[in-house]
Amino acid sequence: MELFQNSRIDWLGKKWYFLSFSLLFSVAGVLSLLFWHGLPLDVDFKGGTVVRIRFAQTPDTGRLRSAARTAGLKDPRIQPYGVAANNEVLITLAQEQTREAALDQGRAAIVSTLERHYSAASTEAAAGKLDLDNAGRASLAAFLEQANPEHLDTEAAAAKYQAQAQAIADFKDKAHGGLLDSIESLNGVADAPVVAALRQGGYLSGFNVRNVEIVGPQVGKQLRKQALLATLYSLLGMLVYLWFRFELIYGVAAVVAVFHDTLITVGAFSLTGQEVSLTVIAAILTLIGYSMNDTIVVFDRIRENLRQARREPLADVVNRSINQTLSRTVLTSGLTFLTALSLYLFGGDVLHPFSFALVVGILIGTYSSIAVAAPMLVAWQERRAGSSRAAELPAARRAKA
Repeated sequence: MELFQNSRIDWLGKKWYFLSFSLLFSVAGVLSLLFWHGLPLDVDFKGGTVVRIRFAQTPDTGRLRSAARTAGLKDPRIQPYGVAANNEVLITLAQEQTREAALDQGRAAIVSTLERHYSAASTEAAAGKLDLDNAGRASLAAFLEQANPEHLDTEAAAAKYQAQAQAIADFKDKAHGGLLDSIESLNGVADAPVVAALRQGGYLSGFNVRNVEIVGPQVGKQLRKQALLATLYSLLGMLVYLWFRFELIYGVAAVVAVFHDTLITVGAFSLTGQEVSLTVIAAILTLIGYSMNDTIVVFDRIRENLRQARREPLADVVNRSINQTLSRTVLTSGLTFLTALSLYLFGGDVLHPFSFALVVGILIGTYSSIAVAAPMLVAWQERRAGSSRAAELPAARRAKA
């Protein structure tokens, strides 16, 4: 399918506009990384505790922050999570709160803060009682065995109440997403004496801890190093491949273009204040391969055209090659971009950083194949040949069948 038939766009004639665009966004990203926002890192890289909590009612983030300050938690990050109707938030403790000695205290500190300052039940009403919204099977079974509402002997009580606790936990988690509407909703799930005991000795806090992620500072530091090495090794591998497949200048031009893409994508995260996580690194590595593939398509057409027009001005050969591959570039990049954009708009908070990296990277990667990599080949030849405009760029080795 040809979208652009016989196009004659003078891409190299616009190289200074492209250079200005690249410099503007590259410099803005570098300045943001060095002096303005830095590079916001997710808990994966800096270490910390992230707790995902679901509330019975729409959570008041202002009240949550006030409760955290009252409890002495330093600069927790509180943000909505997932679909708004689920009433979920992520609470992330600052790195200072999650040193090795305190890692196991992260979840307890957040839960304790919510119980004291955000619980649906008053402190007096909850004193000495079991929080049924956050009680697991083991704590439910222990409570029932101690209360023994059905007056069973010790051996029978253990088996009976463990089965009752399992039924209650399954009903709460699978049917109600971790939160009970009321203790009376357990009628029919557990025996009447058990429900009566829970009504007397338990309460509903109105929130449920759904998930806890803890990453130590040492692990975060190691992950940062491995992410950087993965990116650098991928660039080096691409350079070696293109050196072997084409010529060194092709590899250098492609790697510079991909580095340009990575710099602008990371700079976009810094400028917008979005955190870089392991999934973002995965997206960047994906974009390195995607951008490199797009660049190779253009280079391959340049190489083939050089074999057929050895005396034609190099700029004309490059322009013609870009125009010949333009339909393919727009179709493949356009469809991929629409997919990434759909993820960004409708994928939810979990996929938001990943899809943002893809959206920015696909746009910049497609642009750099035309506006950065190809002009570098011409600039290299012009510098090498002085005033000569002949197409003397090496056509490279013919690929083996």
